[in-house]
Amino acid sequence: MKPEKIGFIGLGLIGGSIAKTIHRIHPDIALLAYDVDKSSLALALEEGIIAEACEDLTESFAGCRYIFLCAPVQKNMEFLEKLSVFAGKDCIITDVGSVKSAIHQEIAHTSLAPYFIGGHPMAGSEKSGYSHATAYLLENVYYIITPSRETASDSVQEFREFVKSLGALPIVLDYQEHDFITAAVSHLPHILASSLVNLVKDLDNEEEIMKQVAAGGFKDITRIASSSPVMWQQICLTNRQQILTLVDAFAASLAQTRAAIASSEGDNLFDFFQSAKDYRDSLPLTSSGSLPKIYELYCDMVDEAGGIAALATILGTNQISIKNIGIIHNREFQDGALHIEFYEKEALEKALVLLRKYRYTLYER
Repeated sequence: MKPEKIGFIGLGLIGGSIAKTIHRIHPDIALLAYDVDKSSLALALEEGIIAEACEDLTESFAGCRYIFLCAPVQKNMEFLEKLSVFAGKDCIITDVGSVKSAIHQEIAHTSLAPYFIGGHPMAGSEKSGYSHATAYLLENVYYIITPSRETASDSVQEFREFVKSLGALPIVLDYQEHDFITAAVSHLPHILASSLVNLVKDLDNEEEIMKQVAAGGFKDITRIASSSPVMWQQICLTNRQQILTLVDAFAASLAQTRAAIASSEGDNLFDFFQSAKDYRDSLPLTSSGSLPKIYELYCDMVDEAGGIAALATILGTNQISIKNIGIIHNREFQDGALHIEFYEKEALEKALVLLRKYRYTLYER
């Protein structure tokens, strides 16, 4: 059964992207939203994504089949009591937070429990806010579903099918298992990326030579350090125990690697890097997992006046939008002298065909 009306509490990057995806795939579903950022609501109305912008959690939300809680993790808790007025067999409350234990424990002994399905689309960006939301962020990404133990199985299956219709890959998990998995593959990597960035910042000299020559390896592993500090502060506080367990495990692993380097244990070091390479190379390429998708190419270019402008003109006259473009000064582990990022997969694919037609030498990641 396809919903007739869906509500959103929060219309930032994730909420906005889900709304845009629903509007693209199911344009006949009426969408309404509440957000403290009135400019986001105004833009969503202007774009025709939502049919109604709400000043508060009013009766307008009555009749919604799903209400998506898309506010920051800790803020979501504040909305639960108000949402209990709307929840029922015809209205399922769901969230999109990357930590599930706190909200599940909050609703466990309330009237919301039978009508709550936790959710976590494992997609994102280093950018935040509705202005960076896209209608393709959910495409081929894992969408973890963590139903309450009291939620009816037919409601879970219906929601699972709806998520699947949006192009995502739904997986049903226990909420505690979810939090341990995401602590390992999402939360810990963000902490490590930020720690590495801060280390280099503290070690850099006044001329910031380290920043200037930072190579592909450093930029790749630290890209996610540009994510919202508020969001990651809240994630660390709400998934504290699972993250501490993983930080301790990583510290022990790093100590072993340090010992191998200190003792010049060549065989152990080779096995360490080989094992990591084998596992990393085995990761599926069909989904972005917990990291943001990057649609990018590299292009060899002759250093001459107008070269970049000519390429940009070719893309622009063919209605291909560029997210980012830059010259690669340190080409460690990278091909091509020009790096170009796109907003969507379709734009990248179109650019590859077009630029090859003009005989540009291109490299894909």
